[in-house]
Amino acid sequence: MKIIDLTEEHKQLYFECLEDWSDEIKEGGSHKACWYEKMKDKGLGVKLAKDDQDNIGGMIQYIPIEYSPAEGQDLYFISCIWVHGYKKGRGNFQKKGMGKALLKAAEEDVQQRGAKGLVAWGVSMPFWMRASWYKKQGYKKVDNIKGAVLLWKSYADDAAPPRWVKPKKKPLGDPGKVIVTAFINGSCTAQGMVYERAKRAAAEFKDHVEFRGIDTSDRTVFLEWGRYDGLFINDKQVRTGPPPSYKKIRKKIAKQVKKLP
Repeated sequence: MKIIDLTEEHKQLYFECLEDWSDEIKEGGSHKACWYEKMKDKGLGVKLAKDDQDNIGGMIQYIPIEYSPAEGQDLYFISCIWVHGYKKGRGNFQKKGMGKALLKAAEEDVQQRGAKGLVAWGVSMPFWMRASWYKKQGYKKVDNIKGAVLLWKSYADDAAPPRWVKPKKKPLGDPGKVIVTAFINGSCTAQGMVYERAKRAAAEFKDHVEFRGIDTSDRTVFLEWGRYDGLFINDKQVRTGPPPSYKKIRKKIAKQVKKLP
């Protein structure tokens, strides 16, 4: 196994979360590529894992915490770590130590950059990016929002623990039409899929539905709302993990359109 920095050769593969075989992942549009261009000179770190046959099987991306959905000082934040686990496409690379190797490489990198700690997030349920996995790697829980667990590993005695930025407000509805609001940061291709599906579904209802896209890669905008990514139909939040299908989003919008006077 070998851990490498992202190269020009593998950029598109990274933008597609190693799922270049998937037509579905391409629904995420160019949001990840645009986010990368904004972040590449602001401390973004991206590493890839290769097996002994030079096949890319895993990735990790991490950023200074001031560009993340958390708050802290002199810390880095892992926004995503992913080892391809599907039989189709690239094949299953999980259970081979790639995740641990990627995490170790990121830890060494941020310490060389002078960070006082590395922050991660995981879910409390036993599926993708499990918080329990980070705990096994020496990370400690410091905050939690509805199952999204914030963890960290400190490298300095004077390091202060991070915390989630809490949601501050949510979109409001309109008595004359259905309002579909999609928050998009760009760091996650899956959330790009949600954004593009919601935008396309909203357009089908013409004047009955208004789509509003909110770019939270602008830190001021993010702090105003306290929301990094997300989808709302009127004032009701739609669960976006895993990404709901276009058909499901359209059905939810149609249900609200029927209630219009």
